[in-house]
Amino acid sequence: MERDKHFLVGVFDDEDVVSQAVTKIRDSGVNIYEVYSPFPVHGLEDRLGYKRSFLPKAAFSFGLLGTTLALTMMFWMMGYDWPMIFGGKNFTSLPPFIPVTFELTVLLAALGMVGTFMITCDLKPYKKPRLFDPRCTDDKHIMAVDIADNKLDKAKISEILAASGAIEVNEKDYS
Repeated sequence: MERDKHFLVGVFDDEDVVSQAVTKIRDSGVNIYEVYSPFPVHGLEDRLGYKRSFLPKAAFSFGLLGTTLALTMMFWMMGYDWPMIFGGKNFTSLPPFIPVTFELTVLLAALGMVGTFMITCDLKPYKKPRLFDPRCTDDKHIMAVDIADNKLDKAKISEILAASGAIEVNEKDYS
């Protein structure tokens, strides 16, 4: 059973302020749980210390699988299983296979990425989302700091968040 989690939630109203605050807060020794934003903030993942995602490699792998399956399927069906001769033309010619190959490549890459993203982000239909502040979907940037994950006490972390530009600092509990 997972222990209760206690968070300090800093609310920011500008993306530049939250981006600078991440650097200041991490430099002061506070571990940031996550930053939530209504839109992408460029460079924020680097400031948070995230590693480069493996999703582009997964997309390429699923696309390569789609291409391989499409070409294998068409060469097998048209060349060996049920060859059809149209006016003496070669029945295993590559150019007529290109549109189907492209479509199957895109289909498998898209479906594979949806599945990979859902598994990676732990998105389940029955899982209740952890929403620190409903304004993070409108116009505010939310920084969550797990109190138990830090050596500093709650008052000191609140002080650091406020000094870094947070317009509000709230406490939130999750079980």
